[in-house]
Amino acid sequence: MYTVRHLCMLLIVFTVASCINNSQKNNSTKAIDTGASWKLVWSDEFDGDSLSLNNWTHQIEEAGRFNDEWQRYTDNPKNAYVENGNLVIKAIHESDDFGMNQFTSARLHTANKHVWKYGKISARVRLPKGNGMWPAFWMLGANINENGGDTPWPDTGEIDILEFYGSKDNAVVEANIHYADKNNAHKMMGAKKFRLDEGIFEDDFHVFELIWSANQLTWFVDGNQYASASIIGDEFTEFHQPFFILLNLAVGGKNAGRPDATTEFPKHMYVDWVRVYQQ
Repeated sequence: MYTVRHLCMLLIVFTVASCINNSQKNNSTKAIDTGASWKLVWSDEFDGDSLSLNNWTHQIEEAGRFNDEWQRYTDNPKNAYVENGNLVIKAIHESDDFGMNQFTSARLHTANKHVWKYGKISARVRLPKGNGMWPAFWMLGANINENGGDTPWPDTGEIDILEFYGSKDNAVVEANIHYADKNNAHKMMGAKKFRLDEGIFEDDFHVFELIWSANQLTWFVDGNQYASASIIGDEFTEFHQPFFILLNLAVGGKNAGRPDATTEFPKHMYVDWVRVYQQ
């Protein structure tokens, strides 16, 4: 038989457990203050049993297609799947050899399904470390020729919301833009870096955000602004057209360095959610 004392103790335990659960749920919106002026227009919370093909397309590419990267991008479920409320992009070392074409991974995009012009683009991500790891959360112009458009890169524009090089500093992420200038030459902002005060990005999830307006691009990590770029002027016309979102985990490449015997595979990029807000 429960006494009053027992009931009180149960109530205390239930209250503490509820607070813990609520705290964990609230972590999923860490650093997101949408404000009254922002409206959620699209999201993928990855709460289902499988990746939504209404939202994402697997881009299939051979090794070396981009930036001398070593991985093949596949549509195999072992390389991209939903588990425990997260999208998991998994880089796998498929053989005992180290070199191009010995790794598989995934590159997902929303092209021809969901595109946006301006807004707040956010994702909550946990990044892998290790030599040769190159995860990214980024955007390309919807008119790019590799997805059926009529415009080659960099004339389409590119916005790198998050790039992370596991072979460099595990506490630093980078933001950048690429575009074609008035002479049709490739130009870039030059990478802007954000450093964690403590820990490394592999240890926990972090919120990466871009606010994209008609005048400028602004980057945030966990609500901390660390980079901005003006997009006013004729050479920035790319950034006033619709863009789509990409998520990928590259292996190797000219910017990431090479994986080696110290890089333990498989590697995982975890994405809790992706959200797009507009004013």
